[in-house]
Amino acid sequence: MEDKRRRARVQGAWAGSVKSQATPALTLISGPATRCPPHQKPGLGWENQEPHLGNRKFVFTEPQQVIRRVPEPRVIDKAGVYDISLSPTGVSRVCLYPGFVALKEADYALKQLCRDIPWQQRTGIRENVTYQQPRLTAWYGELPYTYSSITMEPNSHWLPVLLELKSQIEANTGHTFNSLLCNLYRDEKDSVDWHSDDEPSLGSSPVIASLSLGTTRTFEMRKKPAPEEDGDYNYVERVKIPLSHGTLLLMEGATQADWQHRVPKEYHSREPRVNLTFRTVYPDPGRPCP
Repeated sequence: MEDKRRRARVQGAWAGSVKSQATPALTLISGPATRCPPHQKPGLGWENQEPHLGNRKFVFTEPQQVIRRVPEPRVIDKAGVYDISLSPTGVSRVCLYPGFVALKEADYALKQLCRDIPWQQRTGIRENVTYQQPRLTAWYGELPYTYSSITMEPNSHWLPVLLELKSQIEANTGHTFNSLLCNLYRDEKDSVDWHSDDEPSLGSSPVIASLSLGTTRTFEMRKKPAPEEDGDYNYVERVKIPLSHGTLLLMEGATQADWQHRVPKEYHSREPRVNLTFRTVYPDPGRPCP
């Protein structure tokens, strides 16, 4: 009898030890663990373990507003050749030659042209509204020329001084011209608004040679905006060129396709200025003369 009780105690102890050994596995499934797996630090559950990429938190930052600034205009006032832009249309280039005509000859030409050119103030049309051009103009060439709804009739009676200036410009630039648009800015109130010399009769890449005589006026240029800008000129590139007595400015390449130019009114008193713009006009749009 005593032996049976002893064996029962031994078997009960063995059975109890088996039950206690299985308990951790059951508690891992059914409730909080009392023992940690070998790879986990004591006191850390899965919900408060360190993340794999480090202890980084998401912080919301309010987006900053992008401020666009109007670019400062580039000033060109030294002799040289300047590529002012490059686009799929081509290179836009201006060439500046201050003092192209010597002072004595420039004084003589200014006096002759103010007196002998048949200046007229013409009527233009803009958005179906007529207006008087704020300057005087004249045209020389075998062919007519139309711009801003104004047609300049052919005039082959070139003054000798104009032919001499044309010859000098052609000899020094390598370009030839068959027409001339003359502009007289009588004072600071005379001007020409933003435009491009891109009429079909001038061809696809016209070369314009602009000779200035008289008081200095500022020639301004602005790049045409990209299509996505929807005609907004506020943030485009700009160029300012002071044109003094006897200065020659040459515009080449894609300048007329990609840029506009103007001579604005000024607030200070200005003496007269004559501007001679030599160009080549074709009998048919885009087709060279035979």
